[in-house]
Amino acid sequence: MEAEIMKQFKTQSKRVLELMINSIYTNREIFLRELISNASDAIDKMHFKSLTDGNAATDFKIRLIPNKEERTLIVEDNGIGMTEEELEKNLGTIAESGTLAFKNAEKEKTELIGQFGVGFYAAFMVAKKVEVTSKAYGSDKAFTWSSEGVDGYEITPAEKQSAGTSVKLYLKDDDDDCKYGEYTEEYYLRMLVKKYSDYIRYPIVMDVTRTKKEEGSEEEKAYTETVTLNSMIPLWKKQKSEIKKEDYDSFYAAKFHDYEPPVRVIHTNIEGTVNYTALLFVPSHAGADYYTKDYKKGLQLYSNGVLITDCCEELVPDCYAFVKGIVDSGDLSLNISRETLQKDRQLKAIASGIEKKITAELTKMLESDRENYEKTFMNFGLSLKFGAYNNFGFKKDQLKDLLMFYSAEKQKLVTLKEYVADMKEGQSEIFYACGTDYDAIGSMPQTEQVRAKGYDILYFKDSVDEFVVKVLNEYEEKKFKNVQDGDLDLGSEEDKKQLEEKRIEYKDVAEFMKEKLSGKAEDVRFTDKLGKSAVCLSADGEISLEMEKTFKSMKATSPVPVEAKKVLEINLNHPVAEKLKTLFESDKDKLEKYAKVLWGEALLLAGFDLDDASEFTSLVSELM
Repeated sequence: MEAEIMKQFKTQSKRVLELMINSIYTNREIFLRELISNASDAIDKMHFKSLTDGNAATDFKIRLIPNKEERTLIVEDNGIGMTEEELEKNLGTIAESGTLAFKNAEKEKTELIGQFGVGFYAAFMVAKKVEVTSKAYGSDKAFTWSSEGVDGYEITPAEKQSAGTSVKLYLKDDDDDCKYGEYTEEYYLRMLVKKYSDYIRYPIVMDVTRTKKEEGSEEEKAYTETVTLNSMIPLWKKQKSEIKKEDYDSFYAAKFHDYEPPVRVIHTNIEGTVNYTALLFVPSHAGADYYTKDYKKGLQLYSNGVLITDCCEELVPDCYAFVKGIVDSGDLSLNISRETLQKDRQLKAIASGIEKKITAELTKMLESDRENYEKTFMNFGLSLKFGAYNNFGFKKDQLKDLLMFYSAEKQKLVTLKEYVADMKEGQSEIFYACGTDYDAIGSMPQTEQVRAKGYDILYFKDSVDEFVVKVLNEYEEKKFKNVQDGDLDLGSEEDKKQLEEKRIEYKDVAEFMKEKLSGKAEDVRFTDKLGKSAVCLSADGEISLEMEKTFKSMKATSPVPVEAKKVLEINLNHPVAEKLKTLFESDKDKLEKYAKVLWGEALLLAGFDLDDASEFTSLVSELM
């Protein structure tokens, strides 16, 4: 018998195959997913043919056969198989897809996985030699295709009892980069199947060796059993009516390694321009890494039950980064390796649909399950706030009704809608105050007058809060008003008249102190709004005191520091006012010292560092 002649791959150059093996795939372990997907497609074709022949077969399976001693791994199926010509065409011609051809030939819709015809070559990332033995359905002949890579391939007659395909990998020798022998280990194969092919619709089986004690003896005897490695039917493809809460909880725990049940499950199946199923979960708590740079948002993405990526960032916006889950669709345009997605309109359509669904579910949760919504907001409210603020408020209308802030009057979280609904008659503004914590905010001098008038105040302790309301600008035509603003105006016309008269009386004092605080205070004002406090710090302009602190903490790279226009406000009803007036008339040097002390006091009350701590303490001691 004449020796087989080595055939060359039908491509322009060997470099093409080299790219297939070494460049298209970034992860070696992908090879098993690709071979299993090919096997599943072959069984799908066989099942379809058997239905048309009137002889529907059911005993379909994919078998893994590892051999540690030989360092081989076989992936075997009882699918449709291939003729000699098909082996030549599908394996000898790179990027020739038998699955794609089958899809195009059959008019009925079939959920086949492969389409590019390159997945098979991923085997060469782990194997130094590959043998494919196949017998086509309806044929009495079998053939073996064998190759050691870019040098070419051989096709020889073979013996095989039944239709199907067996892919045998002769694994590479271990090196510093990879322990290829692991691909014969039971635990490793189980892990790969579970990760990438758990929801292949046919059983993926493997014979494993176990030991057990014989009855009446302490000796252990080895035996072999066939185990199924995959779940086959994913939870999200079952009817909702068949799924219990416990099923969702256990799936979530196993899939996302979180043993606290989610507070919300979102299970939706969309059929339309693009078809997909989504199973999403709102966690009951934030993970330790959630608000760190190490956290990666995204949903698991499947194509007909085959894992494409463990974390598809494009499917969920930043504001909903806390949502976990999976999306399964057969309509996505994948890249040639199936490891990543092409950015196409299908993906955008799915992402848009998911975002709308999450928004609707959170809204429903707020309305009908307030306790769990507040729990969710306490954990992930910052994400919603940043989402409303980012990109110049692009999503503010979508998110504004989901935001919550602490109410001074109710001493609990309220929505903006609830605050406006409870506003005092004649109130035209939404009042808020900023600080490090609720107690500190409540003790601020500026809050006294507002609360005395019967107005509720929203307490902002998150650095992003004020930026959010600046972007919102108003809610239901009610403007937001910081009680720390220098132009806060709450008095009656009579009160305003009396205040103006008093200010005229103290005008020269204020101007003198302003001069001595030049470069520090934008203005010095005498006011009647401070209750028992002698002084406070307020701000004029768009930059508030808390905004300045935020920018400083962020260490903004602007060449010019972002600073508020600080105003020193002095209480007209406090004894210190009269003292300052007296000093202006009798001892201006001492008045200057008082100005600096009061400025330092106001800075401390507002949470700022002193300009010069040493000078401040010396002046206090001197004036005592």
